[in-house]
This record gives sequence, C-alpha cells and structure tokens, in this order.
Amino acid sequence: MPAKTAATAISSSRVKPRAVELSFAPIDNARLANLCGVLDENLRQIETAFDVSIARRGERFTLRGKKEKLALASEALQMFHAHAKDALSIDEIQLGLIEISNRPARRDTRKPDDDAPALLTRKTELHGRTPRQVEYLRKIQEHDISFGIGPAGTGKTYLAVASAVDALERELVRRIVLTRPAVEAGERLGFLPGDLAQKVDPSLRPLYDALYDLMGFDKVGRLFERASIEIAPLAYMRGRTLNHAFIILDEAQNTTPEQMKMFLTRIGIGARAVVTGDVTQIDLQRGQKSGLIEARRILKDVRGIAFTEFQKEDVVRHPLVARIVSAYEAHAALEEKNERGDR
Repeated sequence: MPAKTAATAISSSRVKPRAVELSFAPIDNARLANLCGVLDENLRQIETAFDVSIARRGERFTLRGKKEKLALASEALQMFHAHAKDALSIDEIQLGLIEISNRPARRDTRKPDDDAPALLTRKTELHGRTPRQVEYLRKIQEHDISFGIGPAGTGKTYLAVASAVDALERELVRRIVLTRPAVEAGERLGFLPGDLAQKVDPSLRPLYDALYDLMGFDKVGRLFERASIEIAPLAYMRGRTLNHAFIILDEAQNTTPEQMKMFLTRIGIGARAVVTGDVTQIDLQRGQKSGLIEARRILKDVRGIAFTEFQKEDVVRHPLVARIVSAYEAHAALEEKNERGDR
C-alpha cells in the first residue's frame, strides 16, 4: 500500500486573508507530477473552475482568491493528490471539480451516487454528478412523463438516453424512440441536400453519440437493424401510438404548442417519455410560442408528470461552460433592467 500523505495548511496571512498555502508530506515527486499534469494543466483546470490562482514551489502550493473558492480549490488539490498514484485524465479532473463545486449545496455529506438510481449501461461509473441530476434520474424512473429543462451541458439528454438504455436492458420497454424537431439555429433546412431524414440527420447526431457511448457501436447497430432503437424527426410522429417504448423528445424548446401536444399524446401502454430542452435557446421564428414553455405552465400540476429545472451549477462540461452560462444570465438580467428603465 502507498504511504499515506497529508496536506498541511502552512499559513493564512492576516494581512492577506485571501491567500492559503498547502504542503504535501511525505514528498512524492511522481505523485506531485501526476497532480499537476503536463505543463501544470491540472492546476490550470482548478484555477479556471474556482477562479483562483495557484503557484507551486516543490511540494508547496500557494492559492489566492475568494475565501469560499479557496476552500474548494484546497479540497480539490487534496482529493486529486490522494488519487495521483497514476496520471490523472482530463475527465477525472473536470468531473471531480464538478462534484466538489456542488458539495456546499448538499444538505448532508453523502456523495451524489450514494442514493442515486443505478443505471445498467456499458459505463458502470455513470451516475448523477449533482443533486439535481440524481433527482432527475429518480423522477424519470418514478414517472411516466418527465421534463428536464435547463442550460446546455447539464446532462439532460445524456442522462435521459442512459435511462432509456437502462430500461431496455432491464426489459422494462421493448424499444427506444428518440426524436427532435426539425429546427436549427440560424439555418434553413431547405438548402441542405437530401430528403427530410437526411436533412435532419446531423441534428440527431448527439443522440447517436450518446447511444454509442452507452452501448457500443456494434450493439447499437444490431438494435437499429431489429428496430429496437429508432431515431426520427418529430414530424414523423404524427398518427403513431408508441406502446412499450421509452421515448425522448430532445431540443423541445423548438416545438410549437401543437407539436408538443401531438408528441405527448403519442404515448401508449407501457411507455415512458422524457422531454428535454433549454428555454434560453429557442430557434423558432419570431412570434412563435415554444411548446416547452407552454407545457411547463399547463402541466406543472398534473399528477404523474415530473419537472426538473437544472441550473448553471449542474453543468457537467468544461468548467468554463458554467461561467459562460452565468455571464449570459447576468447580461440578460442587465439588459432587462435597462429596458425597464427606458420605459
């Protein structure tokens, strides 16, 4: 077994209370190299995630930033050092930073996967990384219709596809049906070559990618051949009744109210549906109402239907994504305030 290491807070200056020093003992140069990464890339990831600066001299690390961020950055350094026997991948770093970022919001000390629903997929380590993701997975399993609404990168679509794969593997459903409205940001599908299916196929690529990641390319191919998995534009859903299926409507903010009603009424016996979307990225023509926004208002009190509202804290992508979302939210709030002031 490797020797135990300890991180010691050496000083916290009274003159500069926003500076903290950490030291790891006993000194293990290989572990320190794995902690820092190539050209200190891992340290840069921590700096970006928590908006701190980190200076290293040997086994000593000096951190500067806001008090609450320093505590999180210190925790991150200690956690990654404990796991740095081997080189740390970028996935380990960024996912670890996301989990640490959400710990202060928890009501207890349990990790997010302590009570998270278990998913039967090829990725055995898959679980909700934030409390809302855990709640989202639970609601999907407990309700016939679930809505996941929130900004990009919060795992709405990926976790929905993972839940669909889990249901198929456990034989709770007979097939998976994935669909999206044929609307794209700032583009016109008529200028693209091919028929409707070929025009919208690139927009469905995130759904393919999630399936390949969770089941493997060969297995997904076989399931497509057996029609156990179907991916289709929303326009192809009209007139169908989908029994014993797990149905996912992605990018639902780009549905009209009529399309949303049409989709929700396709659900048949033994079926389960998940609707995902980001109401801040609506690509409908000016003046058109979003079916997702209307459905949230109309169905919020309907028993058997669950809503999960993701926030920027739930973003599970590059640490900069959460800060990008925050910047856009602040800008939108400022513009709204200025507009009210002009009236």
